[in-house]
Amino acid sequence: MPCRRYTGLRHAFFLAIGCLCLAAGTAHAGLSYRLTSPQASPGGSIELEGLLTNDTGTALSSPVARELTGQWVDAQGRVTPAHFQLRTSPDAIDLPANTFTRMAWSGRVPAGAHGLLTLRLDGAADTLLALQVDAGSLPGPGTRIAANAEAGMIAAGTASAPPSATALAAAPATAAPSAPASGLSPFDTFRNAISSYEPIYFAVGNRDGADARFQVSFKYRLFSPADPARPGFMDNWYFGYTQTALWDLHSDSIPFVDTTYNPSLFWARDSIWSSGDKRWSLGLNSGFEHKSNGKDDEDSRSLNDLYVQPEVNYRFDGGSTLSFQPRFKYYVWTDHDMGYRDALGYVDWKLRWAQDDGLILSGLYRQGASGRNATQLEAAWPLKRTFLHMNGHLYVQYFRGYGETLLGYDQKYDPQVRIGIALVP
Repeated sequence: MPCRRYTGLRHAFFLAIGCLCLAAGTAHAGLSYRLTSPQASPGGSIELEGLLTNDTGTALSSPVARELTGQWVDAQGRVTPAHFQLRTSPDAIDLPANTFTRMAWSGRVPAGAHGLLTLRLDGAADTLLALQVDAGSLPGPGTRIAANAEAGMIAAGTASAPPSATALAAAPATAAPSAPASGLSPFDTFRNAISSYEPIYFAVGNRDGADARFQVSFKYRLFSPADPARPGFMDNWYFGYTQTALWDLHSDSIPFVDTTYNPSLFWARDSIWSSGDKRWSLGLNSGFEHKSNGKDDEDSRSLNDLYVQPEVNYRFDGGSTLSFQPRFKYYVWTDHDMGYRDALGYVDWKLRWAQDDGLILSGLYRQGASGRNATQLEAAWPLKRTFLHMNGHLYVQYFRGYGETLLGYDQKYDPQVRIGIALVP
């Protein structure tokens, strides 16, 4: 038996290493620019658009420059100062994790300009944007401006910028085709629509033999908003998917005890109201979810519910947020004789406190009938603030009570502490 336990722990170790490798992937926040029109007339107005993406996994608070400066450079190398004033509002943004937003500045083309101009922005040395002045239109997507390459007039975007007709990447002859006229490639459209949902973690414990519990989760935005900073009602519909598994690491074949598959369709918005000082905000998540364990006959478990989850947030001066997120459930198309309601209850009480780049604490309490309840506590600390200097979080989870697995929803589990890594805490 000691050998079997060692084997199970060894498998868990290698899987944890795999999660660490995933966690080490690059996460960033980046601002890219493009001119909204490929051509303009001398002395005419022109608009500069900025795309701010937040792939860091945490909320991003950032000021927006009221003024951008740079230089217009023509084919003869003549330089003219460029000035752009912020046209959109606000001049500061709070951007949720794994989302993006656009902003715009307005400026003017030099009065005596003609032909192809290059715009160089101060503070963005790797950004070059092309504008055709009074000479028809720029070549279509996928066409290089080879004739002006020697004059240094090839337009280039930032490394994270989506390719477009007005911000073409300076590339060798083997460059890939540019994106559609919308400005986003199919992959960029997919990447911008998918984001994390519930926590993603892998944790190992050793109660009555080694075991592991892990979860993956994501949500997919069904409609892309024309203005991400001001989404409409339909822009807040999502498809969600969460999968949670309990893994026996000490038995002979190291089997999975049970896996819960949890697809959902829901409407969600982080903030539908906020106070004038931005300390208080209200959000909402409401929809339909299905849970099943994919097994047959006596081991089959399946339930459905409609839920409403309001979210009350309070922002502290020190850079942390306290969130209260009770989820109220109403079971539909579910076998009443199975007794899910008695074991899993009608409300999941959730509380979360998160520092911007530090400790995250969360708790869940669920009360069923006849004294059946469950408590889950979680703590996470960013690994980039340890000697490892990597993405992801050191993760600790405590669970006690009913419903750790769907198969054993009516069984009481003794207290268990597991330690591992969370890609999304």
